[in-house]
Amino acid sequence: MLNYATVGSNDLPAAIAFYEALLGSVGWQKAFDHASGGRIWRDASGSIFAVLAPLNGEPATVGNGTMIGFALESPDAVAAFHAKGMELGGKDEGAPGNRGSEEAPFYFGYFRDLDGNKLCGFHIPPR
Repeated sequence: MLNYATVGSNDLPAAIAFYEALLGSVGWQKAFDHASGGRIWRDASGSIFAVLAPLNGEPATVGNGTMIGFALESPDAVAAFHAKGMELGGKDEGAPGNRGSEEAPFYFGYFRDLDGNKLCGFHIPPR
């Protein structure tokens, strides 16, 4: 089970504003501000997401192949999450749509945040 994910940023005020609006749109709430100048959010299930300055003092960089997915309750919620990311200045990496077969109708939408971190909103219906 995944409990938390963290991304780094070189512009924490802009990143915090981006994630405050994006995560707030799907019910996540601020847990606390981090000593690095970043912020930690939590959802109702206890999952945690953070945007921080790298601890080693080096510039934040994007992980090649790294992606963070947010499970959402419906395809409409995925579309709204993707749209919110675009509205906030994110870069489209794959418009929301079906990514599976009829037997596995997975619905995903991909975008990058202001620092280039890849995010995904997804919905996988129960079996």
